[in-house]
Amino acid sequence: VQLQASGGGLVQAWGFLRLSCTVSGGTFTTYAAGWFRQPPGKQREFVAAHSPTGRRIEYADSVKGRFTISRDNAKNTVYLQMNSLKPEDTAVYYCAAGERFYSGRDYHTSVPYDYWGQGTQVTVSS
Repeated sequence: VQLQASGGGLVQAWGFLRLSCTVSGGTFTTYAAGWFRQPPGKQREFVAAHSPTGRRIEYADSVKGRFTISRDNAKNTVYLQMNSLKPEDTAVYYCAAGERFYSGRDYHTSVPYDYWGQGTQVTVSS
């Protein structure tokens, strides 16, 4: 299974970006998909996740109301629409996919995600 993330770039504060992540080599409709990020000098952190059917969608508190995760199962793609970007959103963003989720809390940790993309840089200038 391979994940290819794209859409990162440089944007001014209060701007927007949309990240995309295309999954190949597996059965996308059975995977939950998530986004994580790693700010400079910090540990990787959860951003958002979407269950296979959309029954469960999870967000980190820091992005609620600004970011929206969605997926198109016909295109094997998950998206992260990021609005009202802040300098503290600057990070390398990673998409991930997996099947072993048993509670809402599981989506917020990296352990259940078996497959990871290469990361895409998002830089927000003040």
